[in-house]
Amino acid sequence: MRDRISLKEAIKFHGHLGPYLVLGIRAGELALKKLKCKKYFGLEVEIYGVEEKPKSCLIDGLQLSTGATFGKGNICKIKAKNIKIIARNLKNNKEVTISFRPSLIKDLSSLKNHRDSEAFAQKLLRINTKDLFQVKTKSVVT
Repeated sequence: MRDRISLKEAIKFHGHLGPYLVLGIRAGELALKKLKCKKYFGLEVEIYGVEEKPKSCLIDGLQLSTGATFGKGNICKIKAKNIKIIARNLKNNKEVTISFRPSLIKDLSSLKNHRDSEAFAQKLLRINTKDLFQVKTKSVVT
């Protein structure tokens, strides 16, 4: 079974290519790697600050990359001012918090139209995750 979602599959699911879809995929893959976690089960994902489009497109990328879904109840959206993702491995009690770097927020706010957004989404596929996200990992007490 192939665990990694292709960009073509993600676009087919979501309906179009955009930066928040790509960022959701990249953040989800990073979370699984940092947590040493498999897709679908044994994890919980919280997404903050994505109440409206296009920020809410991040949700689809996270669902596709982590396998956490609203139907299974292992992903939830929480109202907040800033975008942040918290993912937990329920088996080893590790937690990772992923937020956007200020430079990424600035780049996203400068996008003017769909063509710019699509071009930036393609660029995001090639940028090192260290240049996109701030990451904090910790063990949680249950």
